[in-house]
Amino acid sequence: MLEISEIFNAAAVLKNVARRTSIIPAPKLRPGCEIFLKTENLQLTGSFKLRGAYYKISQLTDEEKKHGVIACSAGNHAQGVALGASHNGIKSLICLPAGAPISKIEATKGYGAEVCLVPGVYDDAYAKAMELQKEHGYTFVHPFDDPKVIAGQGTIGLEILDQMPDVQQVIVPIGGGGLISGVAFAIKTLRPDVKVYGVQATGAPSMAQSLKDGKICHLNNVSTIADGIAVKEPGVNTFDMCGKYVDEVVTVSDDETAAAILALIEQQKLVAEGAGAVAVAAAMFGKVPVEGVKTVCLVSGGNIDVNTLSRVITRGLNKSGRNYTFIIDLADKPGQLSGVCSVIGQRGGNIISVTHERINSSAEINGCTIRVELETRDMKHIEDIRKALSEASYKVLN
Repeated sequence: MLEISEIFNAAAVLKNVARRTSIIPAPKLRPGCEIFLKTENLQLTGSFKLRGAYYKISQLTDEEKKHGVIACSAGNHAQGVALGASHNGIKSLICLPAGAPISKIEATKGYGAEVCLVPGVYDDAYAKAMELQKEHGYTFVHPFDDPKVIAGQGTIGLEILDQMPDVQQVIVPIGGGGLISGVAFAIKTLRPDVKVYGVQATGAPSMAQSLKDGKICHLNNVSTIADGIAVKEPGVNTFDMCGKYVDEVVTVSDDETAAAILALIEQQKLVAEGAGAVAVAAAMFGKVPVEGVKTVCLVSGGNIDVNTLSRVITRGLNKSGRNYTFIIDLADKPGQLSGVCSVIGQRGGNIISVTHERINSSAEINGCTIRVELETRDMKHIEDIRKALSEASYKVLN
């Protein structure tokens, strides 16, 4: 059983190790609402995971430290364990999914750990870590289902209450559940009136499904850009704690997450990874009621691969109506393309590219199809352009 005293002890241990990350206002994310961000993406190692990993390692016995530690991770826990082990003079071996972002793999090595890449997702890395732990006698540092790891993550809850005493609700990402278990336990123990919401990706809703079913469920597959929360099965401890201390768990799509990442970059000048942005996505797209409620969204990490970031920005532009491709059927004769471009230009659309197709089974014999990719302001702007094209007698297919 976790006691609140354990979380206060963790805070004392982490005082000179983990950054006390700021809470900053984010009024543009959902106009008219009081939304704030707890910026754990600016934490040392770029993620909250340092807190739980370091505290767990600090509490090991001398005998356990002598054998070294092993862990499995999608990337952020790996870096926390690597740094914690290095600070304590302990050998560390980390099993990561082979598909983990290269930036996370290299950062883990940079903190002094040996890395073992495992084909598959987090759960496959976990199975490999358990196999090696038994074979070599390492001490296993679980990424979420460990009371001391949960206590370390719970220090974020203490900080939120101290930094914003009048907070009314907190929105927290969920993968395996270690972060929200610690945060919710700390907040509900000290301020039971504060609501705590959890957020998962629609492609990896293991905790949401488990709470709905009333028992731990195992997902056969997970698929999401939020690799840090792509967990097939929640922990035993975390499932129990979420059932007791979390008010509700919601899900967000990858497109919504991408839009949140883009909004954080443009509006807040913050870089968040997919898992780090899901709480913001939940607030932006009304998955959690934020009107008239002072809300803190926990931005849990910022370790996103640059190549992934480029693709996510494109998805975010599409989701927010900042980029759109019209498909238009035309008569194949001079002046048609210039007419389309004129209508779009008059309505303020910026053409990025035009693709012209004469051979198309869906077009008439004397017709053609064009694809016009635009930079637009928002969804209303797209509809204004669509309406103008239709009024000019152009056949808009998409």
